[in-house]
Amino acid sequence: MKMNPDLRLTVTLRLLDGEGQRRFGPGVAALLEQVQTQKSLRAAAGSMGMAYSKAWRIIRNAEEALDCRLLESTIGGKHGGGAVLTAEAEGLLESYQALQREVEACAREGFAVRFGAFRKGE
Repeated sequence: MKMNPDLRLTVTLRLLDGEGQRRFGPGVAALLEQVQTQKSLRAAAGSMGMAYSKAWRIIRNAEEALDCRLLESTIGGKHGGGAVLTAEAEGLLESYQALQREVEACAREGFAVRFGAFRKGE
């Protein structure tokens, strides 16, 4: 039996608490990445098509679950406000991204070994 060669494997990495509740994953990571780029939670939310209030809720929930601050914010002023990641958030994001890359590489290898014979043309 041959499978469609366009089929691919995706891996989603989520950190859960002891009760199985999602606490950190691709959505929070993407939001933090955008804050790094945009230097603003409002701009990060906008670039993701997300309401600013939802972005704040995501950050607050993650901060509560992880028991650390993720953003340092400045309010208004001559050049407007902004946000940057805390050292803890930078470390968390870097660790998450590194683990995501490692898991994806392992999954791709396993997929090729276990499903390669089923793919058309292989």
